[in-house]
Amino acid sequence: MTNRICHIEIDERGLVRPTPEIEQERRVAIYDLLEDNSFGLPPKAERVLPEGPYRVLLAIRDGRIVFDITTEDGVKAAEFHLSLGPFRQVVKDYFQICESYFDAVKRLPPSQIEAIDMARRGIHNEGALILRERLEGKANVDSDTARRLFTLICVLHWG
Repeated sequence: MTNRICHIEIDERGLVRPTPEIEQERRVAIYDLLEDNSFGLPPKAERVLPEGPYRVLLAIRDGRIVFDITTEDGVKAAEFHLSLGPFRQVVKDYFQICESYFDAVKRLPPSQIEAIDMARRGIHNEGALILRERLEGKANVDSDTARRLFTLICVLHWG
């Protein structure tokens, strides 16, 4: 399948070192993303875009999320920048609920952990929806891919 990500990298320059929990979230998101994803570049009237699979570098530069995309063999396919503004509140909410979740796992009964986890998933879905809206016309992704990419955007925001 060509409409997929075959490699993903996070540009860590200038990032605060993540906590072990955040690092684990990142590892799981990358693993899950590479196992199963749907990522394609829509056709552009002005030029033909190379087909995937794609290598994606995620970075934050000048206050924007950067998607630097090449083909599997390194040919530049696209680069686009998304404003951080629409993500700020949902990322903040996501980190707060994750902190509550990580704390709950250590000391609360399963029923309370489950309630916090449901809230966490709701916020995660909201972030994925915002990402899909922001990617409109730039990249086509399914819901699961958007969720995993949102997790990685959160990692970029950490600290």
